[in-house]
Amino acid sequence: MEETKAIIEAIIFASEAPISVDKIKEILPDVEKMEITRLLQDLIAEYEKRWGGFLLQEVAGGFQFRTRSDLSSWMTKLMRGKPAMMSNAAMETLAVIAYKQPVVKSEIDRIRGVDVGSSLKGLLEKKLVRIMGRKDVPGKPIMYGTTKKFLEVFNLKDLSELPTLKDLKDLQVGA
Repeated sequence: MEETKAIIEAIIFASEAPISVDKIKEILPDVEKMEITRLLQDLIAEYEKRWGGFLLQEVAGGFQFRTRSDLSSWMTKLMRGKPAMMSNAAMETLAVIAYKQPVVKSEIDRIRGVDVGSSLKGLLEKKLVRIMGRKDVPGKPIMYGTTKKFLEVFNLKDLSELPTLKDLKDLQVGA
């Protein structure tokens, strides 16, 4: 099983995006899905215990090596600049999409109280938002939702990990 664990570790390392248990199973058809999951949990624990520069985390429906968040200032120095920032308008637009998806532009405009066209365009370019189809109403407006990249950037396994309204209120009280 140590060889299988090493193979899984190498697969994750070589993958450009978070890789799912199902995809690992396709690559390792002779290994049971439960065994892959167990080995992944072992790897996660080993990297946590080691307390090195990176961790193995479940994110965006798969597994990926991630730099420890407490080392971000060093990564910023490596990248020679500031991390890519988003305007408040873009963040607010993204929040509306994340919580209301699938949602049409007119609904986002209504919630935000402004035209979100330019913020929406930027979010599409950054691949944080995608077109999910068209709403079955007159005019067939485009519906928007978040992407796997959104989950990766915000370090979420899935949308159920978004903070609830109560979580957000608790944060404001604690601030």
